[in-house]
Amino acid sequence: MDLDVFVSAHRAEWDRLDALLRRRNLTGTEADELVTLYQRTATHLSLIRSSAPDPQLTGRLSQLVARARSAVTGTRRASWHDVTRFLTQSFPAAVYRSRHWWVPTALASTVLAALLGWWIGTHPEVQSSIAAPDELHALTRPGGQYETYYSSHPAASFAAQVWTNNAQAAAMCLVLGVFLCVPVLWILFQNMLNLGIGVGLMSSAGRLDTFLGLVLPHGLLELTAVFVAAGTGLRLGWTVIDPGPRTRRTALAEEGRAALGMAIGLALVLFVSGAIEGFVTPSGLPTWTRITIGILAELAFLAYVYVLGGRAARTGDTGDVEAAERSATAPTAA
Repeated sequence: MDLDVFVSAHRAEWDRLDALLRRRNLTGTEADELVTLYQRTATHLSLIRSSAPDPQLTGRLSQLVARARSAVTGTRRASWHDVTRFLTQSFPAAVYRSRHWWVPTALASTVLAALLGWWIGTHPEVQSSIAAPDELHALTRPGGQYETYYSSHPAASFAAQVWTNNAQAAAMCLVLGVFLCVPVLWILFQNMLNLGIGVGLMSSAGRLDTFLGLVLPHGLLELTAVFVAAGTGLRLGWTVIDPGPRTRRTALAEEGRAALGMAIGLALVLFVSGAIEGFVTPSGLPTWTRITIGILAELAFLAYVYVLGGRAARTGDTGDVEAAERSATAPTAA
């Protein structure tokens, strides 16, 4: 495409659209003309992006299309309907759609943590490389640091701290996945290594049951949220490598918007796990009661994803924003 000829042929339409957008009051005919010019300009922008990308012209037309879209669709405010739709459809549908990524991630990570725990627990030389014997004893003894960790701060502030740290880790998995998956794998490995060290050291001290009684109440839901974030990040990274039938730009936009929504939803899930870690884990409840609470929270989340999310996904919900809220696109040449 000859860009100069294309610009000369359509500049008048763009200038006319800009002039209409500057007016406060339009007649019915002018409003119809604005809609028509908006659609044409969106098509022009798509053609320029795919055939003859020019940064300056693309920037100008992008702003023009955005202004026209705002004028045509009007300003929309979030409502309780949006919140309800997000919680009952968009978020669970996004998690359900990415299950083929986060379920294998969860299984592989659990196996890795178990192997690391076995390796550390059965090799004294590895334990000695982690810390000195007296330090290891201070960690694993009854009333040691592994046990007092969960009651070392007031429950409310501890829950808030845990929630903040876990939400940051989940957000990093979601965002950094676009860098070809590598940062996500590193974050996931660090989490499994920390878990494996705890399992290994406490099992070598003959107190694995105590450790699991402290970790399982909140850890089931917490780790599931991390696995979902990691799996989604890996899926986003794979989209960069293989966008499928969509253009890379379109695929990243759709998956990125869904990932952003999942970050918000997972923050809510991690809030629940943080509350359990802050109030239930260090409580005086019997171990079986604390573990049961953790199992029920995990089962509730899985039911939420597979029942509500599966139903929403089968109706076509992908976790992306509604069609009316997306940027205007036009077909491009294959």
